[in-house]
Amino acid sequence: MSGVEENYDYLLKYIIIGDAYVGKSNLLLRYAHSQFKPEYQITLGAEFGSKSVKIGDLTYRIQIWDTAGQENFRSITRSYYKSSVCALVVYDISSRESFNSINTWIEACKNQAPKTVIFVLVGNKSDLEDKREVTKEEGQEFADKYGILFYETSAKTGKNVDEMFYDSASEIAKKIEQNYYDLDNDECGIKPSKKILNKKSPNGNGGVQLNNKQAPKKKKCC
Repeated sequence: MSGVEENYDYLLKYIIIGDAYVGKSNLLLRYAHSQFKPEYQITLGAEFGSKSVKIGDLTYRIQIWDTAGQENFRSITRSYYKSSVCALVVYDISSRESFNSINTWIEACKNQAPKTVIFVLVGNKSDLEDKREVTKEEGQEFADKYGILFYETSAKTGKNVDEMFYDSASEIAKKIEQNYYDLDNDECGIKPSKKILNKKSPNGNGGVQLNNKQAPKKKKCC
């Protein structure tokens, strides 16, 4: 992960996964650039975008990777699971088939992503109410079953897109404060800025201060 240090306090790596045609690229486009493209374009491998959000006194730079949903690209997509702090699992509310694929996407991500990755279930294209095949209650029930966040969004109108990113980043921010992540490990999907590292390393270890579980045990003398 890369970025200009003074522009953020923490850099968060997100990944967007789900079947083809569910609107993953437009979710990225809507959030990062406030745009929407009605014509469909196939994502080849992965696309990238980023945007900063202010939570409390800190700035979080959300780095978003949109991955291809086609079967022939999935071997490439899997490499993006690694070192992700959040996975947005997207289905199309007008496609029962895309909803039925959610478990497959989550399990594939779990096999490659860090154990600390958080999932957000996203029912996209909520503007297609007249073509709905998946009820909001079904999406909420699935999310409740797995204890994950759930949003119905519309990349076309922008409904709940900003809220989804802000709320998930807020959850991550809370976990950072609780020392849930090993921030010395790049694979957790979070990169602290230099000013954060300097602020949290009075112990002279050159990195984020270790929590109790990570702190090396002192050897007993004699």
